[in-house]
Amino acid sequence: MRILVVTVVHHPEDARILHREIAALTERGHHIVYAAPFAAREVAPRPGVEGVDLPRAVGRERRAALRAARALLTERGPEADVVLLHDPELLLALPGTLRRWRRAGRAPVTVWDVHEDTAAALTMKRWLPAALRPPLRVAVRAAERLAERRVRLLLAEDAYRARFRGDHPVVPNLPLVPPAAPEPPGTGRAVYLGHLSRARGALDLIETARLLRPEVRVEVIGAADPDVREALAAADRAGVLRWHGYLPNDRALALLRGALAGLSLLHDQPNYRHSRPTKVVEYMAHGVPVVTTPNPLAAALVTRHRCGLVVPYEDPAAVAAAVRRLRTDPGLRLDSAGRGRAAAVAELDWTERAAEFADALEGWVKEETGTGRPGRRRRRRPERTVVAVDG
Repeated sequence: MRILVVTVVHHPEDARILHREIAALTERGHHIVYAAPFAAREVAPRPGVEGVDLPRAVGRERRAALRAARALLTERGPEADVVLLHDPELLLALPGTLRRWRRAGRAPVTVWDVHEDTAAALTMKRWLPAALRPPLRVAVRAAERLAERRVRLLLAEDAYRARFRGDHPVVPNLPLVPPAAPEPPGTGRAVYLGHLSRARGALDLIETARLLRPEVRVEVIGAADPDVREALAAADRAGVLRWHGYLPNDRALALLRGALAGLSLLHDQPNYRHSRPTKVVEYMAHGVPVVTTPNPLAAALVTRHRCGLVVPYEDPAAVAAAVRRLRTDPGLRLDSAGRGRAAAVAELDWTERAAEFADALEGWVKEETGTGRPGRRRRRRPERTVVAVDG
């Protein structure tokens, strides 16, 4: 199959898009055209993937990116068997594009892979005026209901079933668990891996790092929102913590080896209550004890598998105390690491679910063509699209 993957929001090296989904599809021998903001992010397409550069949509600056994406979909969509969209904004480009595809007689299966609860996420968009957030949340929910009547859904979280009326398959967003046994956790480094924002605990990380000095160094890996960027840079300059910035997934995961603790300091926000933080599973997979705030799904993982400690929201002192407890109690540290690793191997490995993702796309193409062979499409029902919703 030919698959067109499109994002104007996410980093081209996004772990789910590139290292999991695209990797699963290329493993099956499918041809991938990957359209993403390569130049804006100063990265190049990976070998084996045909890259197309798009503008980046950020804050209120989204029109140019959407125009470019619409033009790309109009031109390249009919060449594809599947169009895989990763941003809710891209749905705005579909109505007119779908009509053009139908007139051309070559409408691909279209997949929307949603990476969050979009309506809940609007409450945390600092660039969005507060007065606009409630009506936009209503509009997003209405758009989701409209999508469900016309498209198929693939969910990445069981918790997202409640947003929809029908019964839809779930393919969880899980990391790749490395096959080799990890290095035992040490005593000198605590790590954070993921995007950085106030709601994700960026300022809590800085204060935690201050409290842990000099016994434990905090290393932070990930891109940051503008309103916390300078605080992180200043803390890095002052030696309070080490901020690596954004790193490709493979390089970022290498920094987890031998860490004393992996930190997940999400605040109590609606967008986080129904999503399992991938970073928590990544820590477990690499044999790193977890310290997490009581985000329901993260806390459930840590409690069920006894692979770390749960601390209150927005409490750097409690985070520092938990890290020190792991440092001074070798039994707790090693047992937490071992139990987390065992659970990740047994239950939380993307390798075991990658086939389900690829099978879903291939099955939908087979159903739409009636034969399974690209290029022989039966006449499609009006506006019949496939959408994957990823929490």
